[in-house]
Amino acid sequence: MSVERSTGADGGLVAALSFPLTTNRRALGAAVVAVVTYVGLVLSSFPAYSAQMLGADLGYLDDAVLALTANTYASIGPFGLGLVVAYAVLTGVALTNVTTQLRLQNASGVRDLLGVVPGLLASGCASCGAGVLGLLGFAGALAAMPFGGNLLRLAGIVLLLFFLARSGDPRSCRVS
Repeated sequence: MSVERSTGADGGLVAALSFPLTTNRRALGAAVVAVVTYVGLVLSSFPAYSAQMLGADLGYLDDAVLALTANTYASIGPFGLGLVVAYAVLTGVALTNVTTQLRLQNASGVRDLLGVVPGLLASGCASCGAGVLGLLGFAGALAAMPFGGNLLRLAGIVLLLFFLARSGDPRSCRVS
């Protein structure tokens, strides 16, 4: 394990974002997590439809994902869909980094990366829309938000990026 001086938010963010690309196994793991996250977010945007399609046959998964991606695009536009995709990719990066840090360091070293949880929750709830909020009794909350909830999605992604920048490369021990 190397010890390096903190290089600031920009260097830490680049290190955190590029870490999953250091090996093929990490890149594949981050990609799988990103795809699973995206599918989960899109399916939870219309839970009754998803349950109906998947309850009929698991073979309808691709149809459900395509239909709900089109619905998401129609509902929140290309910028909102881009935020959902960005959230899924950042979730893959964050979980890859947390997994590595858990493997290499003790539990106290994971404190920085566990700080991404608020960003995951904030932008995750905003990305899946009424699915999770409807279960919590706030079905119309996103509809009442300006820009269809895109500001909340963007704020969650910025929060996630902040904590990734703060933690940097999980293989290094940073001294501030």
